[in-house]
Amino acid sequence: TSTLQQEASRKLGFTTRKTMQVAQKLYEGVALGDEGSVGLISYMRTDSVNLSQDALSEIRDVIARDFGTASLPDQPNAYTTKSKNAQEAHEAVRPTSALRTPAQVARFLSDDERRLYELIWRRAVACQMIPATLNTVSVDLSAGSEHVFRASGTTVVVPGFLAVYEEGKDTKSSEDEDEGRKLPLMKAGDNIPLDRIVTDQHFTQPPPRFTEAALVKALEEYGIGRPSTYASIIQTLQFRKYVEMEGRSFRPTDVGRAVSKFLSGHFTRYVDYDFTAKLEDDL
Repeated sequence: TSTLQQEASRKLGFTTRKTMQVAQKLYEGVALGDEGSVGLISYMRTDSVNLSQDALSEIRDVIARDFGTASLPDQPNAYTTKSKNAQEAHEAVRPTSALRTPAQVARFLSDDERRLYELIWRRAVACQMIPATLNTVSVDLSAGSEHVFRASGTTVVVPGFLAVYEEGKDTKSSEDEDEGRKLPLMKAGDNIPLDRIVTDQHFTQPPPRFTEAALVKALEEYGIGRPSTYASIIQTLQFRKYVEMEGRSFRPTDVGRAVSKFLSGHFTRYVDYDFTAKLEDDL
């Protein structure tokens, strides 16, 4: 559930509340013509990353049909949850039938429902495909005896799961910029003609502000809250004017800073991350 909320925030721009509202509709059922009302996804409040054997078998059939047997691992991929205090009574969020592709059900869904269903379907299928194989090449270029410049490029050799799904990111790294960039053919000792010189000054950046996706991830890592409460936690912060949205990031308000300072100064024990996580565990 937390991963669904994070990815819907990064890829679709959904708030956690909107994600759960749309997922609830997909779970409760959508009218699919002659089929009647059909629940399109499994229960959406879960910590589990496991899939049932029937679901795995169906997903593998879809992969073999649409992407070829070369995209299938010998055995189904298995995952373990990284969430503290995980409750795994339900399996992971998935399509109730992988055979119902996003294209087949799109005409019966609203735009938001279609986008979220496609996100869930693609991730469920991708999780049972082979890893992607990337080819990364780095070249050191010497300028005189004192300076060495490095150029890197990364290309996809075997797309694997990337043919279906690529995980969203809050911020881009230098490695992301190298991806998809192919270096020209070179060999040791080649003289590289100088085309132009560009000087960029870089500064150490502070940690970025929390987006909804990043905040949900942090709550999960600290063991604070449950998948069913992440949306209400964020909603409460906004309702009480503790934070404001600045683009897609949270900015603390004067009220939020004052409340945080007061609680940290007078109720240290109760706002400690470990205390909250332990309370969750005891419950």
